[in-house]
Amino acid sequence: MMNVDNKKFKLLLAAGAVSMALTGCGGSDGSDGEDGNPGGPAADAIQVLNLEVTKVTYDSGSPTVTVMATNEEDLPVVGLQDLGIVGAQLTPQGATGAGNSAQWTRNARVSGVENYTDNKNGTYTFILQPEPYNADLTQRFNVYAGGEGSTLADGKTSVPRREIVADFDGNGYEALYTKNIVSHQTCTNCHAEGKPLTTRHSSYYTQETCATCHSSSLSEESQWNHLIHNIHNSAKSFEDKYGKEYNGEAAEKLIQNNCQSCHVEPAEGDDSLTEWGNWSRVPTMETCTSCHTGIDFKAGQGHSQQNDNSNCVACHNASWTEEIHLGKFVQRKAFVDQYGMQATLSAVATDSGSDTTLSVTITDAAGTAIDAATLVESIEQLETITNVGPNFPIMGYNPSPGNGEHKVLINLVKDGTLGEDAQIVDGKLVTVIKDLPYGAGDTDTAFSFIGLSMCNDGVDAIACGEGVEHTSLKAELAHGTLSGEAPSTRHIDSVNFKACESCHGTEWDLHEKYHAGFVMTEQLGREVDGEMTVGIDGCVSCHTPDGTYASGGNLGAIEMKLHKTHSHGDYGAIVNLNCSQCHTQFNTDAFKAKGALATDAGYTTPIAATCYSCHSYSGDKFKQHVESQGAKVNASYEEANDAAQLETCFFCHNPAISDHTQVKM
Repeated sequence: MMNVDNKKFKLLLAAGAVSMALTGCGGSDGSDGEDGNPGGPAADAIQVLNLEVTKVTYDSGSPTVTVMATNEEDLPVVGLQDLGIVGAQLTPQGATGAGNSAQWTRNARVSGVENYTDNKNGTYTFILQPEPYNADLTQRFNVYAGGEGSTLADGKTSVPRREIVADFDGNGYEALYTKNIVSHQTCTNCHAEGKPLTTRHSSYYTQETCATCHSSSLSEESQWNHLIHNIHNSAKSFEDKYGKEYNGEAAEKLIQNNCQSCHVEPAEGDDSLTEWGNWSRVPTMETCTSCHTGIDFKAGQGHSQQNDNSNCVACHNASWTEEIHLGKFVQRKAFVDQYGMQATLSAVATDSGSDTTLSVTITDAAGTAIDAATLVESIEQLETITNVGPNFPIMGYNPSPGNGEHKVLINLVKDGTLGEDAQIVDGKLVTVIKDLPYGAGDTDTAFSFIGLSMCNDGVDAIACGEGVEHTSLKAELAHGTLSGEAPSTRHIDSVNFKACESCHGTEWDLHEKYHAGFVMTEQLGREVDGEMTVGIDGCVSCHTPDGTYASGGNLGAIEMKLHKTHSHGDYGAIVNLNCSQCHTQFNTDAFKAKGALATDAGYTTPIAATCYSCHSYSGDKFKQHVESQGAKVNASYEEANDAAQLETCFFCHNPAISDHTQVKM
């Protein structure tokens, strides 16, 4: 028998040398530590579950795997009930045929308390019977435990989910090579940390787990290198055995088929992603057909005929593959970075009301003003949307029931032609907006959200014309007051815009198909608590309290639209998204400046409306609950507005980004 300690063991020592007998799991839950094993009192609470494979020994090709479990205080965790392990071995690149990528093959699985030994000291022992097994190949052990509803053997102590992978050589020593292409941390840029990655497998949380199971032991389309690309683009769809359709549309909207959204080069000195560059370096038929459909390699349809991967790299070398897949994104970023905007908004009183002058300057990358006259023919659209009252806009997308006013949309330039309401003054694009509904307080401030799209050949701006491509550029936001006092601004300290960029990318343009497109960047930022902060406050120029084009029919107010789009039912872009992925905090004081919001059958008080964006499925139950606390749901405009500051939700509810259901006890 071979017995190899592959790592330096953690030693958990109790104060003193006396073991403490604990009850609740049937026998002693804590013991003095033997060499290499933890000792001392067992954990009686687990906020964080840590797992580590501490030893692998082999007997006639059968590994015995020791797993250590501890909590956040390094106390041993005894009595795990939902613990399992999956084994896999790695066939190196080219070993199964020239051009083939390295492949994991799942070869063992053990789960269920009857199939492993709880050593009552925080360690657990598994005996695996791998098939196939080759001692010359890297062996992976994917260990998982806990999860929703999981408890220790006492039936009371909850156990959070944890999954790890540990790679060894075929004798239990440190692995000489492995295959890690994308990190779990990259996935959590979009997918919630500590939540299932998919509804298909509601128990599994990390892509390393997925890659271990979706191995060469499954059908070609179920193998990870094919499946992962398939579900992140809309080239084709499929149904699983439960009838659930996967079409990739939501993922494609987010990452836009940009390989670098997931295939991220590790920092210098980080060797955890040993094969991160495989996406461009090792082209295979299996991977490529996940996105490039309509190809039958063996029949020579859609591609030159080939029976294997041996000649792929002859044409598809790494630099060419990278250029083809990333070229348009690199070009787009370079073009977007060529231009910027600066804008001012100023108002003066007139006999009939007011004149508000909006002036827009287009700049180069260095911030130097460019004469707009030289650019007009290359501007596909320069769109301005103006509203009044940043914290609670009083002009609707459609006429507001409160005052009959709607937002002012002016195209200063459209399709290379200066708009009839615009002129060029000293190289700037200028328009005058008549008689905005200014008032006191917040409504003394008008604001304009500005989008710019320019025609180009991919590198330089060119004259617009039929068939000419256009690109949305960085958006701008301007504020101005009728009184001449400093403008009011909407709070932007709640949403973490870096989180938006982590999914959408830095050049993602909002509403490109319906507007000029708004690329949200530092150009929209302002200083908050000493830090430059990018906000989404310009979006309320259209996403008004009165809704958008369907009024309240699509829950279009910004307070509801974002929640609905990102997490609500069929509209959910990401499975199991949680609040902390987007929010830095909940600024509940902002509700004090709000009135009623348009919902699908009327108007709703603002706190209840925000909750309604996700909880409307509760129907009458939700309505009864919130109305018992002073809210109004789908009431008349007047009734909901009158009750806007009477709802008492926060007397009981104390939402936090880590747990939005938190209540005051």
